[in-house]
Amino acid sequence: MQIHVLASGSTGNATLIRMADANILVDAGISCRRIKNALAAVGTAVEDLDAVLVTHEHRDHVAGLPTLSRKYRLPIYARPAAWQAMDDDGIGACIAGECRRDLPAGLDIGTLKIEPFAVSHDAADPVGFSFYHRHQKCSLATDLGFVTDTAKKGLALSDALVLEANHDIDMLKQGKYPWFLKQRILGSRGHLANTDAGWTLARLPRKSQCHVFLAHISQENNKPELAEATVAGILGEQGCRLGKDITLSLTYPDQTASLE
Repeated sequence: MQIHVLASGSTGNATLIRMADANILVDAGISCRRIKNALAAVGTAVEDLDAVLVTHEHRDHVAGLPTLSRKYRLPIYARPAAWQAMDDDGIGACIAGECRRDLPAGLDIGTLKIEPFAVSHDAADPVGFSFYHRHQKCSLATDLGFVTDTAKKGLALSDALVLEANHDIDMLKQGKYPWFLKQRILGSRGHLANTDAGWTLARLPRKSQCHVFLAHISQENNKPELAEATVAGILGEQGCRLGKDITLSLTYPDQTASLE
């Protein structure tokens, strides 16, 4: 199993999951050129991708899809409601029709099993993903205002997971964002705070070892070191041995973070 978070944040998101005999790109919110170059840097050609999975229709998750589909004709899976939202936004018409696939409740690519799960976010039908191969499980949920029981089940017992730690609550409240935007981010369909990410991990059923990428870290309302320290502090207080039970990694908007 390999995970390469190629980009993560409000400026664009894309993650490569390599498990079993499959290469899966989750989201394409950065340019096709950036995706191509980032994939090449970790030894994967765009042509080697088996599928692109879309979590939801927001631009920071789909901006690269039109060029990616036209140049490489890859199968792109999204919920029907997400396709409709992309059509309404105009970006859907720019995606090659032959590439469009409706995301089912479960998807097998080779020996890799993929299960989407619903998350709470202000999009048409947003999802996270769990990936299974033999005894291994990898999960991803990067935009969620509240961790529902469904999301907890999707994230539980993962060997590795990519989980949002978007903002520090005090930084957000004291920051320059307008109040309506602060309310959106803080709401149950907004984004996950550092403290929420920490408590989610502390209470989540997990294996003896788990590698966690802290993702979608706000450049305006958070700092990578603050996200890591907050999550680590909660885990430590709950008796988790950092570096043994859980290993934390940071993700970035402009560089790749990897687990190989």
